[in-house]
Amino acid sequence: MTTIEALALSLPLGGRPVLREVDCRFDAGWTAIVGPNGAGKSTLLRVLAGLRAPAQGRVLVDGRDLAAMSSRQRALHIAWLPQQAEATGELTVREIVHLGRLPHLGLFTAPGPADEAAVDAAMAATECSAWQERRLHELSGGERQRVLLARALATQAAVLLLDEPTTHLDAPHQVALARLCRRLAARHTVVTVLHDLPLALHADRVLVLQGGRVRAEGSPAEPALQHALVQAFDGAVRIDTHGGQAVVVPAL
Repeated sequence: MTTIEALALSLPLGGRPVLREVDCRFDAGWTAIVGPNGAGKSTLLRVLAGLRAPAQGRVLVDGRDLAAMSSRQRALHIAWLPQQAEATGELTVREIVHLGRLPHLGLFTAPGPADEAAVDAAMAATECSAWQERRLHELSGGERQRVLLARALATQAAVLLLDEPTTHLDAPHQVALARLCRRLAARHTVVTVLHDLPLALHADRVLVLQGGRVRAEGSPAEPALQHALVQAFDGAVRIDTHGGQAVVVPAL
């Protein structure tokens, strides 16, 4: 199992501190990062993915310094789904998902049976196999999101960093995504940034980020985590427990 760890990460953007000495560790399982707008959630995920260098601090992947790894090594270990993912609309769904195999193949090696199997499994997991020959520009926003998620899964990386993966997804597919994260968590380190608090509380662990600092981290069932979550959102929500599951309720 792969561990990704942040040590004293700090990063200013536009003269404003966005991350402030962030320490956190993500092991196998599903962790949801939550917090109010401007908390630094997406920035933290980009630093963990090696897409933005911190001003201070380090990211370690199984004890190795991420900054010392080549881009190919990073891509083999870490799959990244950005909040606004881009892909050309002229490629078919299957061709886009195949892009997830590039870290394994390079630009000039033809895919083999193992690559085709990985693509098939990724499309099946995200329920986009039925339209694998369609072009991206022919798809709805929710369908496109499922394709781009399949591209990330096709890498077979041990660490999955997913920034707002429920964007454009309807309620049934949001639930399907949560179930997929739980299945993947048995063999992967899954880290998702989520604005959907009810969905986030189904993760194994929740990290509460506020003002660029980690305010709490733990199981959704822990009272201290729930208290920090309510405080981070200025009391706009409360956490109830039903059948052993923490549930977010608007504090109207």
